[in-house]
Amino acid sequence: MISFIISLRENILIALRALAQNKMRAILTTLGIVIGVLTVVSVASIISGLNTGFASQISALGSNTLYVHKYPWIIKDDFFKYRNRPDITMKDAEYLKEHSRLAEAISAASGTFRDIKYRNNSLTGIGVSGVTMETEIIEGFSIADGRYFTQIEIDHNKNNIVIGNEIKEKLFNNKNPLGERIKVGDFSYTVIGVMEKRGSILGHNLDSEVYVPLGTIFKNFGFHRSIRILIKVPSPEMIEQVKDEIHFLMRVSRKLKPQEEDNFSINQQEMLTNMYKQLTNGLYIAAFGIGALSLIVGGIGIMNIMLVSVAERRKEIGIRKALGAKQRVITFQFIIESIIICSMGGIIAIFLSFLMSLVIDKVTPFPSNVPIWSVLMGLGFSSLVGLFFGIYPARRAAKLDPIECLRYE
Repeated sequence: MISFIISLRENILIALRALAQNKMRAILTTLGIVIGVLTVVSVASIISGLNTGFASQISALGSNTLYVHKYPWIIKDDFFKYRNRPDITMKDAEYLKEHSRLAEAISAASGTFRDIKYRNNSLTGIGVSGVTMETEIIEGFSIADGRYFTQIEIDHNKNNIVIGNEIKEKLFNNKNPLGERIKVGDFSYTVIGVMEKRGSILGHNLDSEVYVPLGTIFKNFGFHRSIRILIKVPSPEMIEQVKDEIHFLMRVSRKLKPQEEDNFSINQQEMLTNMYKQLTNGLYIAAFGIGALSLIVGGIGIMNIMLVSVAERRKEIGIRKALGAKQRVITFQFIIESIIICSMGGIIAIFLSFLMSLVIDKVTPFPSNVPIWSVLMGLGFSSLVGLFFGIYPARRAAKLDPIECLRYE
């Protein structure tokens, strides 16, 4: 074991001296390895950061919440097929509330976009969501100041409003808004509460929304609109059971015959998660494909340079053989040299990927971090490329005739 360590140390030193004598050639040789490893590690770091951001945003939907909509969240067929569906109505929501035995809570919701104004300050295109008492439970609302709606306010369609945290900052300049009157479209509302910060979901800012009783949406902005139905499932394990029950009840509510297709969609967080995974899996495959191609090209370059190195150092090989070096020693020496060249390329690529990740994280809205597994994989693959493409030149060096080598000038 000690002799192996000494031999390894000597071969590493010999390899480093050989590389130091041809610095430019060594740098150019590693470019293919650098590009290959950099591609894989950089894409892995970007996707890892996106995974973190996506997971935190999608969590707002709730893993144990179902959404009944007119449209599916992911449309793969003809859009007009879904556009012609009948709207989801309050009748459907009431039927589900009355007959569901598995759901923890069921709520209807609808919304519109309106300009809002307070004195001389105004905001355009703000999302106005109509909510019920159950919405607070299902959505997990948390009030920072003031309060949520009472059942009386919901039942009597009061013109009261709960505003998002960002609305408070922009419209009231962080002044206490409770009790103030604001205009939403052409109607005045009294502010009764301010939401805790909720963040964003898929680019939509939840803190830049306002909430009013659902009946107020219909009263002030029109009854002819499709609603959505939110269903809280007691636990994630029951999601399929509740989904089957809701599917059955919706078909009964809409009086669909057995041979008729559904004219509604039941959406859930998992649908977006699966779509996202398919997208990122495609990116991974593309990155690995480009990286593998670059590594192969780099490996061929390594083999070519190692063959040139063998030819240039024939006299050195002849002297070592004349002094008693065996074939396995010569083979080991050139394989170590090949591995070192590739490993250097891998290390440079990983350093550049950390630098790139830092820049992306600082100057773009996308999070980025380099996962440890991608670093280990990059180093591992670069070393394997050095081993694989270094075997042939090393074996060729080991089989050279020492007499012919000593004659070489």
